Amino acid sequence: MAVTGLFIRLKLRILGNGLRGSTSRVVLFVFGLLFGAGGAVGGFLLLALPGFVDDRRVGEIMLPLAGALLLVGWLFLPLIFFGVDESLDPARFALLPLRRRTLITGLYAAAATGIPAVATLLATGGMVLSAGLLGGPGAALAQLVGVVLGLALCVAVSRAVTSAFATALRSRRARDLATVLLTVTAALLGPLQLGVLAGAERADWDRVAQVATVIGWTPLGAAYSLGIDVAAGRAWAVPIKILIVLASILGLLAWWASTVERAMLGTASSGQRAAKASGSRSAVARLMVRGLPQTRFGALMSREMRYWWRETRRRASLITLGVVGVFLPVTMSANGGGSGFTVLFIGALASISLANQFGFEGNAYAANVVAGVPGRTEIQSRAAAFSLFVVPVLIVIATVVSLAAGRPEEIASRLGTLVAAYGVGLAVVLPVSVRAAYALPSTSNPFAMSSGAGPAKGLLAMAVLAGAIVGTLPVLITGYLVGDTWHWIGLPVGLVYGAAAYLIGSRIAGNLLDRRMPELLSAVTQR
Repeated sequence: MAVTGLFIRLKLRILGNGLRGSTSRVVLFVFGLLFGAGGAVGGFLLLALPGFVDDRRVGEIMLPLAGALLLVGWLFLPLIFFGVDESLDPARFALLPLRRRTLITGLYAAAATGIPAVATLLATGGMVLSAGLLGGPGAALAQLVGVVLGLALCVAVSRAVTSAFATALRSRRARDLATVLLTVTAALLGPLQLGVLAGAERADWDRVAQVATVIGWTPLGAAYSLGIDVAAGRAWAVPIKILIVLASILGLLAWWASTVERAMLGTASSGQRAAKASGSRSAVARLMVRGLPQTRFGALMSREMRYWWRETRRRASLITLGVVGVFLPVTMSANGGGSGFTVLFIGALASISLANQFGFEGNAYAANVVAGVPGRTEIQSRAAAFSLFVVPVLIVIATVVSLAAGRPEEIASRLGTLVAAYGVGLAVVLPVSVRAAYALPSTSNPFAMSSGAGPAKGLLAMAVLAGAIVGTLPVLITGYLVGDTWHWIGLPVGLVYGAAAYLIGSRIAGNLLDRRMPELLSAVTQR
């Protein structure tokens, strides 16, 4: 217990040190607390609904499904939006004489200390209230035990799977393949959820109840159906389900323990590859991407293009954009929803990968500071390299969405809306990336995020999305007002609007970077 408390205090100390001396981080962390509190209150009221309406059947359907969704969310959502907290990276304890059991126990307790865990515990408290209203104190007590076990299972599955996944990424090919597969799977969750919600009105609730019953006997929902079982007179099922959850937690912890030692070793070297140098090209030319000018702008752009193609975290964000960008509008159209605003949202979403573009480099950005790279050159070369990957994705999205909706004549206008939203998004995100950058951890885990940076990343993404959407609304409104004429003028208008917004934003960001290079380097340097 003393060692566990030491790990928790160590995590809190690291969190406090990360916030010290940085007003922007403190503000973002406070907003993260408020966001977590809002989610906890909303989740509590939603999960308490079966008790408020006094309908046990609603509880038998809702609580196991909500628990399963919560568990899946703990596994995938941090990898997409917030990142896995690696403030206590196992690699930092590699040289200390700690037993594996002590290390796992301490890391597990530290992982359960944070905004997501507290918000989850408070939100699932609504299940305790529902169980109490439906079945009395006995049901409430059983559900309280289930809520605690459910949180323990969520933390265990999140840490065990991400640790094992990071350990498996020892070779570059395995890292790329696994990241692609996991990112595609995770990115599909949102569109699939929208499809499920849109089809809920036509659902056969008897079959849904059968599915919920089955899920209630699996680790996904067993912990969250204990109170409902007591309320329904199935108290005999409670100890069996507790054993199911405990066995799952112990199994996940054992799996985690078997991989954590290998995770301490970091990424194995894949060896040296023989360079295929061409005698006809100079040393500088071989470092440049073919077709780019051998200037400072071309060199920076070549470097960024290689980073976006090779670096795991950057590539994962591109994959997420492609999957969500196609499936979200198609899903909305298939369920009778309008896709105009959705396309605008996707265009704005394309820019948020640059919200912490300097954080990917960390203290390596010092080379650019020492070289005295002009701020506007730095910003525009990064945006140009990123756009070479994003613009083809936007073209594919506009084409697929229009063809899926049976309106190929809208391909050009949809592309114009996407480009306009993307340009406005860049205009918003580029200054934000200079003013609100934060450090990312040095770890072999490609999904790691510094302690306290998870809420910061989510808030930055939402701020950029909101600003880009508001800034692009005039284009969307114009499209609705001019009717079919928009099919002809949508693309040029979108191109001009997006380009103008980008030029304004890049100019502001470049001037800001010229004044804040030392502060930016300090912000992205891991301490």
